[in-house]
Amino acid sequence: MQQHGSSVELTRDCEAVQIPAGTTATLHAGTHVDITQTLGGSYTVHSAGGLYRISAKDADALGITESKSLMEAVAERPQASGPVDEKLVWDTLKTCFDPEIPVNIVDLGLIYDMHLEPTPTGNSHVKVKMTLTAPGCGMGTIIASDAQQKLLYLPGVEEASVEIVWDPPWHQSMITAEGRRILGLE
Repeated sequence: MQQHGSSVELTRDCEAVQIPAGTTATLHAGTHVDITQTLGGSYTVHSAGGLYRISAKDADALGITESKSLMEAVAERPQASGPVDEKLVWDTLKTCFDPEIPVNIVDLGLIYDMHLEPTPTGNSHVKVKMTLTAPGCGMGTIIASDAQQKLLYLPGVEEASVEIVWDPPWHQSMITAEGRRILGLE
């Protein structure tokens, strides 16, 4: 896998999301990019046009070959029936990152509420309320969608919803001790 800070040339056109606007763009084959973050299965890159988030499905355009995608890994696990394991939900949320900040959304203090509701089939509906570090962040729907998709892959999860809320407003004091350590705030 490419290391943080490596420079590559895109081997093919690929879809990207411009940061922080959240708008979709196409980065063309031959574009030189610097990989600035490789967390949570997505890649933050910098090019002459600014910062972009490239999803795992387009990692090959960066010359990165993963051994298994999240979907493949989940498909190989035995499917559980019944409620999802709450710890697994939290661990999964910890694989979601703001593309500009190297701390997961749990340790960043963005998850305000998570609860599980049983479904008629005996599985679970995972309901998450999260916020963003700034109300104007265009990446909010991207981050929330990433969390929702990852939760839907979990055994025992029938439904998942991730709602963005603004009350109370996020503040740096909500960052966990681990998040503060990663950011060098201690």
